[in-house]
Amino acid sequence: MPTFVNRTAVVTGAGRGIGRAIAEMLAGHGVTVICVSKSAESCGAAAAAITAAGGKAKALAVDVADGPAVAKAAETLLAEFPVIDILVNNAGITRDGLVFRMSDADWNDVIATNLSSCFHWTKHLARPMTRARWGRIVNITSVSGVIGNAGQANYSAAKAGIIGLTKTLAREFASRNITVNAVAPGFIKTDMTSDLITKPDVSAKILELIPLKRFGESSDIANMTTFLCSEEAGYITGQVFSVDGGMAM
Repeated sequence: MPTFVNRTAVVTGAGRGIGRAIAEMLAGHGVTVICVSKSAESCGAAAAAITAAGGKAKALAVDVADGPAVAKAAETLLAEFPVIDILVNNAGITRDGLVFRMSDADWNDVIATNLSSCFHWTKHLARPMTRARWGRIVNITSVSGVIGNAGQANYSAAKAGIIGLTKTLAREFASRNITVNAVAPGFIKTDMTSDLITKPDVSAKILELIPLKRFGESSDIANMTTFLCSEEAGYITGQVFSVDGGMAM
């Protein structure tokens, strides 16, 4: 079982789906979790559920695509917590469309939310980790960032960028005992994928691409992420773990 020693974590996109599952699982292992999302209602509900279950959590509403807002939020957190030991960059959006039909706004919004947010949170929260000489950063990428996906140029580019960022940060932070890894989900049953999974003809085509012939659960991603955040994962860094039923093997 993964173990944690008095750790505090920030999980972005924690209001629903994969992010909420990660936040709840970390809290279940005794981690104090700051649930971040753009919606005060959703991150508040996530934090309340964790607290009701006996865990320790607080909500923080911030638009992760807004660099100055992230900087201010990080400053506020570090005034309360000496160090954020664990950072899970999970927040993400989709604005799908073929390249010729994709607007500049759709491109920029996805890059800012999915990729630039990882840079901003890491930049502002990692320095105390380096002083403490312990830290875990897990960036949630996607199978789309590994193999690409037609109609998702923005999303795939952002998620591929996360992989490059992860590997670079792993090299930069290794001497300070901070590990940086990425988890690449495949088709996971969440609100984001519900439109695809609930359509029989579409879901059948997707299942043809998945050797295990089923969609994943948010808990599948939470299990991998929780392990990578734990004491036991201290000799793993710069890696991308696909949790996709075999799609990208």
